[in-house]
Amino acid sequence: MNEWILSYHTMEELIKKDPRGMRLSISKISKRNQDIKIMAQGKKIPVDEVTPGEMDRFAGGREHRGIALSVPAQSGDTEVVLEDFLGELKKENALVVILDGVTDPQNFGALLRSCDKFETDLVVVPGRRSAGETSAASAASAGALAWVPRATVTNLSRALGQLKEQGFWIYGADMGGEPAFDMKFTGRVALILGSEGAGISRLVKDNCDFITSIPTGGHVDSLNVSVAAGILLYEIRRQQKFFK
Repeated sequence: MNEWILSYHTMEELIKKDPRGMRLSISKISKRNQDIKIMAQGKKIPVDEVTPGEMDRFAGGREHRGIALSVPAQSGDTEVVLEDFLGELKKENALVVILDGVTDPQNFGALLRSCDKFETDLVVVPGRRSAGETSAASAASAGALAWVPRATVTNLSRALGQLKEQGFWIYGADMGGEPAFDMKFTGRVALILGSEGAGISRLVKDNCDFITSIPTGGHVDSLNVSVAAGILLYEIRRQQKFFK
């Protein structure tokens, strides 16, 4: 079974990653569409010219730009089993991000983009109260959905216990925490991020080893969760001497 990808960035990343079983359809000529067409042809992906009506049907009511990539449902699938993944993860400076109640797909996608740029090893999301891989998330991720490993779990507290067993220190992001620049992020780090409104839940917070925050000024209550993620991931990787 195939699915239709409409995001430019996600199309490009999937074509680069694994073009097998893909088919590109175009109903509108533009420079960006032509660039993707050339990229697809270079990977031996069949290209079809279709009518606007056919493209609307492929998009299923979603907004499109006259181009869609048909991919096997498992293409770009980076879903993993938490226990298996952790058993194979040997890095001393491993970095895992856990999302607690992040339900906005654009925030989720933008957050994955930061996770990709800072080479986060894994993103853990709950089976409930999570944004999921929607077209909005795909567009906001700028292709990161095709690259960032993700594990869906039924119980975040149990997942935190599994991480601790594998030598991870658990850091929760909360406005009442110690400033991130005064924290010591060394070794294996798991960072928990909650929604902008509710933050991380009490039960999850109780399972943290440390609570950290980002010193800010201004007038609004909090940072967008994807912005906060980028700042904290940078600081963690800086302290881990990840950048060469």
